[in-house]
Amino acid sequence: MAGLRGRDFSGICDLDVRETVAVLDLAAELKARGRTGDRPVLLGGKVLALLFEKPSLRTHATFEVAMLHLGGQAIYLDALGVGMGTRESYPDIARNLDRWVDGIVVRTFAHANVLTLAEHAHVPVINALSDWEHPCQALATLLTIRERFGRLDGVRVAWIGDGNNVARSLLRGAVRLGASVIVASPPTYGLDDRTLVDARASAAPGASVEVTDDPVRAVMGADLIYTDVWTSMGCEAEAEARRRAFAGYQINAALLAHAPRHALVSHCLPAHRGEEITDEVLDGPRSVAFDEAENRLHVQKSLLAQAL
Repeated sequence: MAGLRGRDFSGICDLDVRETVAVLDLAAELKARGRTGDRPVLLGGKVLALLFEKPSLRTHATFEVAMLHLGGQAIYLDALGVGMGTRESYPDIARNLDRWVDGIVVRTFAHANVLTLAEHAHVPVINALSDWEHPCQALATLLTIRERFGRLDGVRVAWIGDGNNVARSLLRGAVRLGASVIVASPPTYGLDDRTLVDARASAAPGASVEVTDDPVRAVMGADLIYTDVWTSMGCEAEAEARRRAFAGYQINAALLAHAPRHALVSHCLPAHRGEEITDEVLDGPRSVAFDEAENRLHVQKSLLAQAL
């Protein structure tokens, strides 16, 4: 665990391949032990600050429960109470919190805020979501893939929808571990060139990165089909335009008919049911979205245990 101690986690590539596998391995171990009631007190006396600009169910609950399971404690600080970026500058928030707590988890709009906190805090800063990355979600997806398929190497992931923060973290994390990813997005809504170039440069031998505007092509041969909301928090003014642009990118029974029979479906949640995914699929036997939501707890326990 010593390799990650004291380090920040602002993006999925802050962990190298060996470290990513170590996080997944410990997550699987802690999950299995927790099922038997065996919860090792790895963070006794530690305190984690949850600094949230954006609302959350899964991120808030899983980090708080993770600290409780590990013997520590979390304190929740919202934007209104703290005055993030208004009454309190981000450097000053960092300088204050690192006098009191052992780590900071931040969920924010701008990725620059994560980097500023990390620059000015002397305790680990963990990105629980920014507009650029959602690395904890990517770790949960990777653990879920490994559980279901027994491996990551050679698995094919189809991303259907917006080229957003979740897509970016998942793509960059998956290809380094040997999975291939195809991203299907409408024109102008795909991932940026920088992300695609970096992902291809860091891909393991045999792993590929493909881009298409055809969701049918994307799901052919896929082992996991993944989507997210078409309109993320902060983009509400674009909602109607996005609904028009993403028409035809819904994950539904008709699209799944083009995928292999073994293909699974996931979503980082919350879902806009009836838009990017139907109830029939999200609640159906091929969905692992709620298994992945559970795995947020386990990968974050692993990450916290190693970083703190």
